[in-house]
Amino acid sequence: MSAMFSRRTGWKLTPNRFTQAQRELAESGREVLDLTVSNPTRVGLAYDAETILKSLSDPAVLDYDPQPRGLRNAREAVAAYYRQQHSLGISPDSIILTTSTSEGYSYIFRLLCNAEDEVLVPKPSYPLFEFLADLQDVKLVPYPLIYDHGWQIDFHSLSKAMNQRTRAVVIVHPNNPTGSFISTAERTALNDFCRANNLALIVDEVFLDYAHDGARRKSFVDNTDVLTFTLSGLSKISALPQMKLGWIVTSGPEDEVNAAMERLEIIADTYLSVSTPIQVAAGVLLDVRKKLQPLLCDRLRQNLTELDLQLARNKSCCRLEVEAGWYAVVRVPATQSDEDLAIELIRTKSVLVHPGHFYDFPSDGFLIVSLITAPDIFRQGLQRILEES
Repeated sequence: MSAMFSRRTGWKLTPNRFTQAQRELAESGREVLDLTVSNPTRVGLAYDAETILKSLSDPAVLDYDPQPRGLRNAREAVAAYYRQQHSLGISPDSIILTTSTSEGYSYIFRLLCNAEDEVLVPKPSYPLFEFLADLQDVKLVPYPLIYDHGWQIDFHSLSKAMNQRTRAVVIVHPNNPTGSFISTAERTALNDFCRANNLALIVDEVFLDYAHDGARRKSFVDNTDVLTFTLSGLSKISALPQMKLGWIVTSGPEDEVNAAMERLEIIADTYLSVSTPIQVAAGVLLDVRKKLQPLLCDRLRQNLTELDLQLARNKSCCRLEVEAGWYAVVRVPATQSDEDLAIELIRTKSVLVHPGHFYDFPSDGFLIVSLITAPDIFRQGLQRILEES
């Protein structure tokens, strides 16, 4: 039967031990304290339901105007977000709307790569990249982030990872799950590296607005030194993952940007995947962030404070430095594999956390917890994890 299907879908489809343990816990009927939650619609936030629902009832949603880059008003709403939130002026003509950042990655991989070409990706980072690359016949080559009182790019290893098939470098700003931003010095070095090697820069900024110190960090949407594709979307900006709207902002040398946009427009025109109602509502849905982001930032700070309080009473565990995002990395004694420890916590404590290997941490001794978890659940879950650690 397997000969019927493509090699690119030849994944191991049987559930791994961690997933199986999760299923067993769910089927047991026991109370589960889930410290892996990533869905903001299920963590007790107060949404303005009336405003959101009303935005989807505009009569304009009944008209179909297939625009490959996306409806002008929707792209203008994205440009307005960058102007208001980040004091950056970008042209709506530099924006391609997509249903998600995942689709944005697929467009860019298709634009830049032939089959078996390579893209450099950070490690640790989010595991979704592997599936996206498989589906586009692209090979991912990791380059390490190193930790020393904060995370940095290992530029020596980045250079060694490159070869004649390398087409682009992916950076996540801030990284998921390390919560580390690209520094000004790293930005300069990345531009120099990409320019010297004729590489594009792919920048994932979905968590850009969630700096824990409240300060704004510089976006890459105005990076003109090299061809740059910056991805973001409603999922994190407005905490609306069900409203499927993402985008690609293209910047860089003018001739390269023009050539890229012409090709991206054809790719987007082939699918025309973004729904009209969401595009019509884009301005309102982006404005939702003005009420939701303060709530989420308060939640992040509250849970990070709780994590530090509990870790202060536990001498064998600590957390790594985190600047932004929805996750924290906890360093624990490496007495067993991270997967074994996470499974043990499921079976003996009814607590879900992610093992570090889920994000490609290079060694054992790391657990990842979600800082958007409801505070009571977060507090109780940490108590169970740390009480005997």
